[in-house]
Amino acid sequence: MERYQIILAYDGTDFFGSQRQAKSRRTVQGELEAALRKMGWAESSVLMAGRTDAGVHASGQVATFDFDWKHSLDALRNALNANLPADMAISQVQIAPAKFHPRFDAIARLYRYRLFCQRDRDPLRERYAWRVFPEVDGEILRSLAAMLPGKFDFAAFGSPPRAGGSTERHLMRASWKKQEDEWIFEVQANAFLYHMVRRLVLTQVVIAQKQIPAEKFARALAEQVEVTSGIAPSNGLTLVEVSYLDNLKPKV
Repeated sequence: MERYQIILAYDGTDFFGSQRQAKSRRTVQGELEAALRKMGWAESSVLMAGRTDAGVHASGQVATFDFDWKHSLDALRNALNANLPADMAISQVQIAPAKFHPRFDAIARLYRYRLFCQRDRDPLRERYAWRVFPEVDGEILRSLAAMLPGKFDFAAFGSPPRAGGSTERHLMRASWKKQEDEWIFEVQANAFLYHMVRRLVLTQVVIAQKQIPAEKFARALAEQVEVTSGIAPSNGLTLVEVSYLDNLKPKV
């Protein structure tokens, strides 16, 4: 039996998140395990690199499972894709070290958030991007993102996975860039708090709309004072990549 490591993409719109829940709720983990069982897999659970909320997408989610598979890696990928629903797909399969854990061995995670500024609804775009109005000031967005790299206590922007856990995180990079009429926020960190990316996005957008003074963002980082309540919608967020040390990193 081998431990297999896969790169998984999914449209999160019709999922109640990535982690398995009650049988009546559709999840990414549940669909992946169901596909594996159709192929003769008899283990109890797959392991995933990160938990994504309901409606959040992924292009680079990492998962592992132990499986007594007698054929090639390409055959495993093809068989899984044949058994997965249309809103899920596996792009890569490789054999991982026996003790590899996609969550605990990860050294960084990269998320991307998309938004566009428009007064009227755009049903075709809003499945994967947040429509905001009034328009944002791009220079303000960029200046706020430039403050984020480093080690900070992000208690003002999220809560730890476990009660009493640390709210300090190390952000390696954060930036806003304009692509045609869309604004794209990319942020990479060793780990994220619950709802952290979506709270960071909402706070920056509200400030860039000049509804709240920019000075409050620095105060939130320094003194853990919440700037505004709420979170950005889930549909704009995608888990893009999970990084590992070279000996564990999936082949690209």
